[in-house]
Amino acid sequence: MNATATKVRNVEARIHSIRGSNVLLDFDLARLYGIETRVLLQAVKRNLDRFPPDFAFQLSNQELTNLRSQIVISSFAGEYGGRRYRPWAFTEQGVAMLSSVLRSETAVRVNIEIMRAFVRLRRAALASAQLLPLIEDLSKRVDSHDSAIADLVESIRQIVLGPGKSRSRPIGFTADIDP
Repeated sequence: MNATATKVRNVEARIHSIRGSNVLLDFDLARLYGIETRVLLQAVKRNLDRFPPDFAFQLSNQELTNLRSQIVISSFAGEYGGRRYRPWAFTEQGVAMLSSVLRSETAVRVNIEIMRAFVRLRRAALASAQLLPLIEDLSKRVDSHDSAIADLVESIRQIVLGPGKSRSRPIGFTADIDP
């Protein structure tokens, strides 16, 4: 595995779902490209016409709060701490546009790996969507007295649905929800 591939091998963990799109944040991209975040943002601002809202957008205060609560590791504060502005999020198309704006060999190599990560995520989502009907069909065929198989089917269903999809109400304090 080459150095660039090693550098971005965990890129899927850095991809977040915000506003219905899979995105990478500016500081994660800067780290992957080996540049400072301010350099990345300067290049974007010089070429703002190449980054419409479906390519790149600045996080709202609420989105930033939600993101901080999802990223419970302390490195998020270190990455974001001290910045005067909210982070920018780049969709797959925005990341592709960054390689032309940054114009470096490293940016091109890193973008290739990032595009591969986005493709892997799409394939995983498609596989989950195809697997769920099969699991539902299997759960209908399991006899109610065979609890071991029923438990296995339910565990697989939870894995396919992902975290939080099966909850009927959110966790934590919610003043607007009746008990």
